[in-house]
Amino acid sequence: MGRRIDVPKDLREFARVFAKAGFSCYFVGGAVRDSLLGLPVSDWDAATDAKPEQVRSLFRSVIPTGIQHGTVTVRWQGRSIETTTFRVDGEYKDGRRPESVRFTSDLLEDLSRRDFTINGMAVDPDSGVIIAPDGGLRDLADCVIRAIGDPVARFEEDGLRPLRAIRFASRLGFSIDEATFAAIPATVERFRKVSAERVREELAKILASARAGEGLLRLDESGLLPEILPELSRCKGVGQGGPHRYDVFRHLVAACDAAPQRLTLRLAALLHDIGKPARRAEADDGSLTFYGHDVESARLAEAALRRLKFPNALVDEVVHLVRHHMFDYSEHWTDAAVRRFVSRVGLESVKPLAELRLADTSGMGNGPADVRSVMPLIARVEALRAKDQAFSLKDLAIGGNDLAGIGWPKGPSMGRALAEMLEAVLDDPDLNTRERLLEIAERIKVKHGVI
Repeated sequence: MGRRIDVPKDLREFARVFAKAGFSCYFVGGAVRDSLLGLPVSDWDAATDAKPEQVRSLFRSVIPTGIQHGTVTVRWQGRSIETTTFRVDGEYKDGRRPESVRFTSDLLEDLSRRDFTINGMAVDPDSGVIIAPDGGLRDLADCVIRAIGDPVARFEEDGLRPLRAIRFASRLGFSIDEATFAAIPATVERFRKVSAERVREELAKILASARAGEGLLRLDESGLLPEILPELSRCKGVGQGGPHRYDVFRHLVAACDAAPQRLTLRLAALLHDIGKPARRAEADDGSLTFYGHDVESARLAEAALRRLKFPNALVDEVVHLVRHHMFDYSEHWTDAAVRRFVSRVGLESVKPLAELRLADTSGMGNGPADVRSVMPLIARVEALRAKDQAFSLKDLAIGGNDLAGIGWPKGPSMGRALAEMLEAVLDDPDLNTRERLLEIAERIKVKHGVI
């Protein structure tokens, strides 16, 4: 007996609507794959021999999300079910979508147009029987990503598929079939036609996976990495010396792998040293220096992330972490030094910077970093925070309205005065009272001749 899965009751009822009208309906793709793997499934996609207009006649709420390609989204018992008519795809001129589609009544024809065997499976909703005409069950058991049919043809149809192959392998811990992997560099020209937004989404999923490092190494081996992140590729072969066992490239891959599975931290760990090739210098004694690489890395990281169309807020956060990753805390720091550090990087960035430091250290190749190495800094920040000490302008006991009340003109000089008062308070928290700060403000007025 073939493999089976249990299709949820509400989805079986969905399929019966088709059956009562004389149509067939199967669930296909990722939901089938993940159910067989015992992974959680959130979205179920349906395939049917009913045409889009016939689907619309069967349900009360139907959204024409891709009706030109036979796809509508049906709202059913709280779910959004993407429902596509069995089809055969025409020519892919743009490397993304077929120019035309031909509807068919044959489920097997529909499955054969899909990208990988483990995605080219369907399930009969009532019996739970799996239909896998291209060896998807075998490849799932063998943990292999394999293109359906000729991998070059599959990748020439949609230039994103090579990146998806690497993403699936990273997410699932699978290998990639030899012929499928060999087709990636052979179709790189088609990959270059894919939009930055689509590449970004796949890259983000690779970085968020438990095996991000493996995915990055596959990107490099396949030839896709220089197409996506040439700044990272240029780090290959750049030695570092000192405690580093790896070149800059392998260090960044290892640091990314060691970072918590949050996209901002994974990106910061991956990009924090990409400025090192430009800042590498050899001293007279043969030692290597990379002065200013934090600034250069932040500049390159911003350019790369904006090129890949990452959201502005994420870009700003990653660049900020990269720019400040070189902090050098020691127990000899005074409380004033700790307050200045927090003022410079922002209270919300202290923990992420500590996590980045741990990933950076782990990525040197000498074993996992000891979390206790960053705990003293975090503990000191928390202790100062508990005393309500000021770290930023918003923590000052006075603001712009108070200065206006003593005749201070609005404008840049007001901002400079507040910054000067913050400097005083960072040195001596006892100065952070309204009375004391107004006294300081009067002295600043005299010193700078503010009328």
